[in-house]
Amino acid sequence: QLSFMESGGGLVQSGGSLRLSCQAAGVSLGNYAIGWFRQAPGKEREGISCISTKDGRTYYTDSVKGRFTISRDNAKNTVTLQMDSLTPEDTGTYYCAAERAASVCSLRGFSYTYWGQGTRVTVAS
Repeated sequence: QLSFMESGGGLVQSGGSLRLSCQAAGVSLGNYAIGWFRQAPGKEREGISCISTKDGRTYYTDSVKGRFTISRDNAKNTVTLQMDSLTPEDTGTYYCAAERAASVCSLRGFSYTYWGQGTRVTVAS
């Protein structure tokens, strides 16, 4: 059974940074397109960043461009989301999602088959 897990959430002050990680048991993340999604309280889930398999191309939603960076470390079998200059609007539960052999990633949730349980991020003002 495939299992994807997020870690690295927590409480941070506005302007601070957090580093989220997505890891998987029993599979190589290098074979999966990975997306990061978040759901703020009372709001719908939104795609915020993703990284493709074929060429490592990355995509970001406008609200996080220039502040968040997604990257792969195949040796550690990890996809990381570095989040800088955090604001209270970044508060929410963050999920990583995976789709095997998807050469181009997507910020749309329906493009992914596998989801982690989420990690909570709270940004205090």
